[in-house]
Amino acid sequence: MRFRSSKEHAMTLDLAVIGGTGVYALGELADVESHQPVTPYGAPSGPIRVGSYAGRRVAFLARHGEGHSLPPHKINYRANLAALKAVGATRVLAMNTVGGITERCGPRVLACPDQLIDYTWGRISTLCEEPGSEVLHVDFGDPYTPALRNEVIAAAKRANVALVDAGCYGATQGPRLETKAEIARMRRDGCDLVGMTGMPEAGLARELGLDYACLAIVANWAAGAGPDVDEVITLQDVLDNVSAAMDDAARLLRAMLAV
Repeated sequence: MRFRSSKEHAMTLDLAVIGGTGVYALGELADVESHQPVTPYGAPSGPIRVGSYAGRRVAFLARHGEGHSLPPHKINYRANLAALKAVGATRVLAMNTVGGITERCGPRVLACPDQLIDYTWGRISTLCEEPGSEVLHVDFGDPYTPALRNEVIAAAKRANVALVDAGCYGATQGPRLETKAEIARMRRDGCDLVGMTGMPEAGLARELGLDYACLAIVANWAAGAGPDVDEVITLQDVLDNVSAAMDDAARLLRAMLAV
């Protein structure tokens, strides 16, 4: 598959990072160039920032737009991933801001899930949408690329960053948060984390042949899941917890790129 971009890129990226809620830039990204590739699926959420991070060539894209203008169900996931591929990405680390459901996944925890359940609906979830498109039946038993997951886990150990290894991400429709009954159902289904952007992103990455892993940043307890079952979740609490966890996330990312 060939995409047009504003500039040809001879060098493959070491990594592409997608930032979720509260992660609108990579602060240590230097010598930044901005690219807005044209894709068959339209425009991505915003410019792709390509630069040097820990001495490696890294691309960054804010999933919701750099001003958080796109709700989860309106994100053009196909264009985002196609644009990253167009600038040379082969490996994608998705940062997802999530709620914690099980005891090990409280606020400010980092997790690297190995499974997911898709509760979303009505989103374009495949490259096979247009007439004449190739019909793809990709294997999705392991929704996150095991080799890339292992890199994330190994980097956390080298950086002495606490990381929940494995777990199940439940992807909900949003943009509203979930009811206590919905979270109770998700717990019974085996979900440890709840977010709104994990799908169709992971499935589309598989269809595009991109290695893909999730670094989940737990921003809050999901409804009824924490010690205070009547806690009211505010956006400011979410942003504060993401900001506090980003120091560890940045250390992990530097360790991942240092090999």
